[in-house]
Amino acid sequence: MEASGWSSSLSSGILLSLVAVVWTVLWNNLQGLQLQQFVSRHLSRHARRLAAIVDPYLTITIAEYDGGRMKRSDAYKEVQAYLQRATCAAGGGVRHLKAETAKDVDALVLSMGDNEEVADAFRGATVWWLAYSTPPREDNAPSYWGGGRAARADRRFYRLFFLDGDRDLVLGEYLPHVRREGRDVMVKNRQRKLFTNLSGDGYEDGVWSHVVFEHPKTFATLAMDPAKKKEIMDDLDAFRNGKDYYARVGKAWKRGYLLYGPPGTGKSTMVAAMANHLDYDVYDIELTSVRTNTDLRKLFIETTSKSIIVIEDIDCSLELTGKRKNKKKANDDGQKNDGDKKYGAAEPPPDETDTGGSKVTLSGVLNFIDGLWSACGGERIIVFTTNHVEKLDPALIRRGRMD
Repeated sequence: MEASGWSSSLSSGILLSLVAVVWTVLWNNLQGLQLQQFVSRHLSRHARRLAAIVDPYLTITIAEYDGGRMKRSDAYKEVQAYLQRATCAAGGGVRHLKAETAKDVDALVLSMGDNEEVADAFRGATVWWLAYSTPPREDNAPSYWGGGRAARADRRFYRLFFLDGDRDLVLGEYLPHVRREGRDVMVKNRQRKLFTNLSGDGYEDGVWSHVVFEHPKTFATLAMDPAKKKEIMDDLDAFRNGKDYYARVGKAWKRGYLLYGPPGTGKSTMVAAMANHLDYDVYDIELTSVRTNTDLRKLFIETTSKSIIVIEDIDCSLELTGKRKNKKKANDDGQKNDGDKKYGAAEPPPDETDTGGSKVTLSGVLNFIDGLWSACGGERIIVFTTNHVEKLDPALIRRGRMD
């Protein structure tokens, strides 16, 4: 009897040991098969199906800025223009509207306020647009903008709601329709503007502020040699109609003008006549208020096509030529005193260590004119004005940069 009990206990121990071994092997293999992730995926799939039954709506969010707030989104501007139509904004049950001055002095352009929703119908389907914004992040981490107002402005969005069954219609036909109609509205309501980068914080549309461009000067009223006037007008017309040419030769669609002469000879007036002739916006850049080359690049990226970018009195805006001479002199002195000593990472060149005012360099301005970033967008004219052309660095005004 004792022997029988001992045998039974031994059998049970062997069985338990065998089960433990099998379970360990099985568990290790199950872990190798990532059973947890496998079960999680199935549960998530069923959860999504259940959610689709409870909430059959899909959403698409269109943010105001692309590329980490690098550039204002074209899609956002087009949706905004589309929703500004009176039939959609005022007739869709919106209770709070924002009003802006229109091209017609007696009219207003209306758009939705934050947290307002408007319905729109398209080929039997109904969709809903929601406008909302979120406050900027309140962290102390350095941003691309260096703490500029674009980083501190509210982040604005449009969110589109539609039924899952209308997915193909919305993605394939409705959204392209919205963008086309939005572009048409933008052209219809367009007012030529004069932009400047001299402004305080608190604005919401990036790094530029603007007023309506109302300068009356045209080539018809511009006093200059008729033959020279015609030459300039023909050149401007060729540029405006030259999209295919620039694409064919592989050049960015831009052109440079250098206007030079004594004060009061009509350089700024010429810019106004050019803008009125082409129907372009004008961006007046004050270089002394641009802190770094990166900020200068940001300014350029946020300019639009069909624009004239002006830097007036460039010989006075920054000591571009002087910095190059000072650097050369410092290098020459260093060679005399220290032999072959070079500036290293711990000892940058003099023009990069200046802590006061703008740190924009000649290299930054050259890249601004025709570097890689100058090809972002198209149909831009860059104009420099100066009273003393002989003071400018030859690299700044060479053929191909200032045409």
